[in-house]
Amino acid sequence: MSSIHPTLKATFASRSETATHPLNAYLFKLMDLKASNLCLSADVATARELLYFADKIGPVIVVLKTHYDMVSGWDFHPQTGTGAKLASLARKHGFLIFEDRKFGDIGNTVELQYTSGAARIIEWAHITNVNMVPGKASVASLSHAASRWLQRRDYEVKTSISIGTPAISNADDDSERSDAERTDGSEEAPLPDNNGRKGSIVSTTTVTQQYEAVDSPRLIKTIAEGDDSMFPGIEEAPIERGLLILAQMSSEGNFMNKEYTQACVEAAREHKDFVMGFISQETLNTQPDDAFIHMTPGCQLPPQGEDENAAVKGDGKGQQYNTPQKIIGVAGADIAIVGRGIIKASDPEEEADRYRSAAWKAYTERVR
Repeated sequence: MSSIHPTLKATFASRSETATHPLNAYLFKLMDLKASNLCLSADVATARELLYFADKIGPVIVVLKTHYDMVSGWDFHPQTGTGAKLASLARKHGFLIFEDRKFGDIGNTVELQYTSGAARIIEWAHITNVNMVPGKASVASLSHAASRWLQRRDYEVKTSISIGTPAISNADDDSERSDAERTDGSEEAPLPDNNGRKGSIVSTTTVTQQYEAVDSPRLIKTIAEGDDSMFPGIEEAPIERGLLILAQMSSEGNFMNKEYTQACVEAAREHKDFVMGFISQETLNTQPDDAFIHMTPGCQLPPQGEDENAAVKGDGKGQQYNTPQKIIGVAGADIAIVGRGIIKASDPEEEADRYRSAAWKAYTERVR
C-alpha cells in the first residue's frame, strides 16, 4: 500500500454511518456490537453439521460462509429447508450468510444460477461472490438479477376464478357468434326454449391474476422448533443482497495478476449499489470515496500457547496461511475467514473465540 487510506484508521462504528451499501452499514454495525470481525468458513460434508456449527459458532462470528453444493442432505424447501434454517440462525445469533458460489460464467447463466434452480441462492444468502474471469458483464448481470428479485419479492400472484351465471341463449342468435367471441372454457348444452326452438346454457369461466403485497418471509418462523428469536441490540438485516468480487486468492500459484485485480476494482466502482467489496489479500481501497469491505481467507493461528504472530505453514495443498495480525493489522483486511482451524479443533467454540479475539485485537491496534 503506497499510502494510508482513511478506511484503515476508521472504526467499524464510524464506517457503518458512511457506508453506501446497506449490508455494509449493517455489517459494520454488527461487528462493532459483537466485537468480532470473524467469518467461519463452514466447509462441512452434511447439512446436519452445517446447522450445528452455525448454531454453536454463530454467537462469535459476523459472517457464515457456505458451499451448499458440497453439503449432502441439503433440504431445498424454501420455507423449512436448510437455507431457511440458516436464515433463522443468522437472525438469532447475529451474522450474515455468505454463499461462496464463485460464479464464473456468461451473464445469462450466472443470473439463472443465482435466482433459479433448486437452491435459489438469492432467497437465503445475504452475500455471494463472483470470479470475474468472464469479464465485467458477469457483475452487471448479477446486479440486474438482484434488482429484479428485490422488486418482485414483496409480491405474490393471486389467482381468482369466477364462474358466470348460466343463461339461456337463443340458438339462432348463438349461431351468429364467432368462435373468437366465446369465452375459453365455456360449455354449451342444448335446451329447448318456450317457443320449441333449441337453445343452450352458456357458462363462462374467468381467470384473473394480479400481484398482491405479502408479509416479509423473514418474519415467518422457519426453524422446525419454532425459534424465531432475533439477536438483541440491532435491527433485522436489510433485504438487499450484496456481492463480493474475488480479486485475489490465498492459493499458491494462482493466476490473478495485477491487471485482473484492477479490473475487479473498476467493476466494483461501477456497481456500488450491489458490490460490497472483495475477497482479497489486502485492502483495495485507494480512491478517496472507496468504502469497500475486504474479507481474507487463509487465516490461521499457531497452536495454543505459542506466539500468535509466529509464522504458520500452508496445508500442503496450495493453501497459504497468514495470522490475523498479518491479515488485519498489516494488509488492511476487515474480516478474517477461518475454516479448518476452527472446524477441526478439539473444542471449536473455544477456538473460534480465540480467533475472534486475535482478529479483533489486530483491528483495534490498527485504528489507534
